[in-house]
Amino acid sequence: MVSSELISALRGLNRADKFHVMQILISELAQQEMDLIKPNQSYPVWSPYDAVEAADTMLRVLQDAQNQDHE
Repeated sequence: MVSSELISALRGLNRADKFHVMQILISELAQQEMDLIKPNQSYPVWSPYDAVEAADTMLRVLQDAQNQDHE
């Protein structure tokens, strides 16, 4: 949780210092994202290939929408 003191101090910074703080935080967030993906590991990825149920559902929704347009 962010303390009210920290928020108050950040609000008191000038524009250039606020941008500098943002650069630091964004850089750290980007690094944390990179740490989530480990090299030489495999990760599951969903694919619509052979997703027959999903295709049927989508077709039904599209047909319903088309029928409503013609009413």
